[in-house]
Amino acid sequence: MRAFTISCVGLLVVIAATHISFCDGNSNVLCVESEKQALLKFKQNLIDHSNRLSSWVEDEDCCEWIGVVCNNLTGHVYQLHLGLLRPDNDAPIAEWVAYFRSRLAGKINPSLLDLKRLRFLDLSNNDFEGEIPEFIGSLKSLTYLSLSWANFHGAIPHQLGNLSNLRYLDLGYNAQSETNTLQWVSGLSSLRYLDLTQANLSKATDWLQVTSRLPSLVDLHLSGCNLNDNSPPVSVNYTSLAVLDLSWNMFSSVPAWIFSLPSLVSIDLGSNLFSSSSIPSQFSNFIQLQFLGLSGVGLQGNFSCVIGNLTSLAHLDLSHNQLENIEPRCLESLCNLREMDLSNNRIHHEVSEIIESLSRLDRLVSLNVASNKLYGQLTDQLGQFKSLAYLTLSGNTISGHIPFSIGKLSLLKVLDVSFNRLNGTLTQSLGQLGNLETLDWKYTGMDGLVTSSQDLWF
Repeated sequence: MRAFTISCVGLLVVIAATHISFCDGNSNVLCVESEKQALLKFKQNLIDHSNRLSSWVEDEDCCEWIGVVCNNLTGHVYQLHLGLLRPDNDAPIAEWVAYFRSRLAGKINPSLLDLKRLRFLDLSNNDFEGEIPEFIGSLKSLTYLSLSWANFHGAIPHQLGNLSNLRYLDLGYNAQSETNTLQWVSGLSSLRYLDLTQANLSKATDWLQVTSRLPSLVDLHLSGCNLNDNSPPVSVNYTSLAVLDLSWNMFSSVPAWIFSLPSLVSIDLGSNLFSSSSIPSQFSNFIQLQFLGLSGVGLQGNFSCVIGNLTSLAHLDLSHNQLENIEPRCLESLCNLREMDLSNNRIHHEVSEIIESLSRLDRLVSLNVASNKLYGQLTDQLGQFKSLAYLTLSGNTISGHIPFSIGKLSLLKVLDVSFNRLNGTLTQSLGQLGNLETLDWKYTGMDGLVTSSQDLWF
């Protein structure tokens, strides 16, 4: 579920950038000649296996080149969109092959410094060599910089701290990048979005002190950064923070300072092995919280009713823990819940009890309770979840038939009941599911044949 983590700034910035690239058409004036030459020099140092930059030629207006956006009054280049969209993890192999072939490689030429008006630079999802170039810190007009998934490694240059106009900075998923201090970030007073995912910050003990003093920071993503409990005690002053991702670090407990930020709307602490097996009661104060990620943090025993107080919650991930029991009353107030992942726990319940406890959650789109200890039979109450698109029940000991009422789930796209003890024949009501794309019922003992996502044979 981590892919659903809320980002208040990132999406808005991308939408805005897309809007600008179409609205500021490049038809009124020609590009500035010196900037065209700078871009041609930049291209010379790139390796372009898929010929993405074939439009970048001397005798064409550079404002018409792919990925280049100019101001339609002055002709100055002010945006470079050379990033790629990364395929979903479960995308077809052919899509991944096309993605890897389309990545730009080589080196980034300092000729970019001649683009004096450049405000937007996206080089994400490419395959560049070496460290992030220091000269990028001299592109003083930048407000948006994305170098994520670009295969940079080594020290993050402190010169990036000179980009005082920067609002969006994404250096995430350059797995071998590192920095001994985040003091350089303190110069980015306009920053609203910061992503350093997988950068090694084990020596940057000032990370909390520095980031908490950024007055405009809304989104902070520090997943997989080797952070731990050893940061010096500081007075935390996140005045604008709404989204916090500290997943895949080495915290032994929920950092106490988090509870001083009741306005958070998204918290992801997944894959930190906490010494406590229960959810702290202070979580009930996060009345605006919409996303909570506590996957793989060592929770045990009962599903905490603390979560039942989070009435704004839309996405809940408690997968890969050792939860055993759920009290229905703890779920009844989660009326805004859209996605719930309880997979890979030890929940020992009749599956009908789980369905009944969730029956009031009429906005639920995705439910994953795979790999637990659910038993008993599915009931017709399953047909009440009219918004459900993804239902995963695999890896339990559910028996009996799939109820006929499942045909009422007209939005269902994925149904996985594999590795259970179901029997009989696949109910014909599945034929009513016009949106069904994936049906997995292997190792269940049921009879039936599915030849395509839209053509079910019984």
